[in-house]
Amino acid sequence: MYSLLGYEGLEVINPEGGTEDAVEEAQRGRWKQEDRDSYWKMMHKYIGSDVTSMVTLPVLIFEPMSMLQKMAELMEYHYLLDLADECEDPYMRLVYASSFFVSVYYALQRTWKPFNPILGETYEMVNHGGITFIAEQVSHHPPMSAGHAENDHFVYDITSKVKTKFLGNSLDIYPLGRTRVTLKRDGVVLDLVPPPTKANNLIFGRTWVDSSGEMILTNSTMGDKVVLYFQPCGWFGAGRYEVDGYVYNEAEEPKILITGKWNESMRYQPCDMEGEPLQGTELKEVWRVAEAPSNDRFQYTYFSRKINSFDTAPKKLLASDSRLRPDRYALEKGDLTKAGSEKSRLEERQRAEKRIRETKNQQFTPRWFDPSNEIATTPWGDLEIYKYNGKYSEHRVAMDSSTNGEEVDLGSTEFNPWQFADLAAE
Repeated sequence: MYSLLGYEGLEVINPEGGTEDAVEEAQRGRWKQEDRDSYWKMMHKYIGSDVTSMVTLPVLIFEPMSMLQKMAELMEYHYLLDLADECEDPYMRLVYASSFFVSVYYALQRTWKPFNPILGETYEMVNHGGITFIAEQVSHHPPMSAGHAENDHFVYDITSKVKTKFLGNSLDIYPLGRTRVTLKRDGVVLDLVPPPTKANNLIFGRTWVDSSGEMILTNSTMGDKVVLYFQPCGWFGAGRYEVDGYVYNEAEEPKILITGKWNESMRYQPCDMEGEPLQGTELKEVWRVAEAPSNDRFQYTYFSRKINSFDTAPKKLLASDSRLRPDRYALEKGDLTKAGSEKSRLEERQRAEKRIRETKNQQFTPRWFDPSNEIATTPWGDLEIYKYNGKYSEHRVAMDSSTNGEEVDLGSTEFNPWQFADLAAE
């Protein structure tokens, strides 16, 4: 860690080194010197603030994916939830389920920022691992997304919202959301409280992400739970990625120890009342990260690469789908200039539509998720829960029936950039 002279409040951290490496590290990263300095002059006034939707960021740091698509990407290792549903041992069920929630951090470690969804934007995913996924941006201020995934084994529901604290060259991200999984065979309900995340070296140095603190997965049906501790990154990378913890029964007695690295693999072993491994048992692997393409510009896995593909889209795609965003598409094609201008146009159009709604005393109404009276309590504040209303399933049945099995022309991705924004204002 090193505080740069002339840049008060800014710290640079090299995760593989010590304090003596920070000066050299500060000269690395994606930013050109002049861009870095001007951006710092603009951003330093926000130190200590929640910048979730306060600032406009350059497409230089973006990936060609929206936050709704990022939510879908987290389903890559959903087979672990299938195994949890099939498992009769209640403690092994939690081993599988908690390993799934650890696995999502492999995708979250990428340092490219996804696009913030436009109000009313949606993302649909089918034909990808046997699950159906729908997400929608349900609120703009504060930014909130809702998602629903389902297959023969589980139902996955999430209301996503974050709270941030800008620290100069880093950003603390608090997951003020609610993730719930319902296993279909026995109706077991699992609720997640994830740890916070920190993005380091946002402007100076190579950006890297770390998560530290407790992850708690509770079986709200039976009372047993998993408590895993994500180790913070120390000097020279000590402890980075490491996760350790236990499955506890309803009486909070340890039953199975779990250990591993969230970017690599997770293992488990039965333990005694003191948390020590039982004699005659051994560590067994429950999850390992899949082989990924080499030299992918955005560090996408094979699963991630299909997120933008129309191969994972339904035959009749909603006009509001993230795949059709002109800024995202331009970035995917490598045109940063067009991506930046389209992003600005979308954001300005969204502000204009908000003013129109306010003039008409209208409120935006999501199509696929409804606000509920349920308020979830999180370590970082209360959250209004949006619930999947089931209309998307009815919509898909109707759309599939109307095509009579024929391919439907999805149209050019160079469509009117305001098409889904206009739809959101209706």
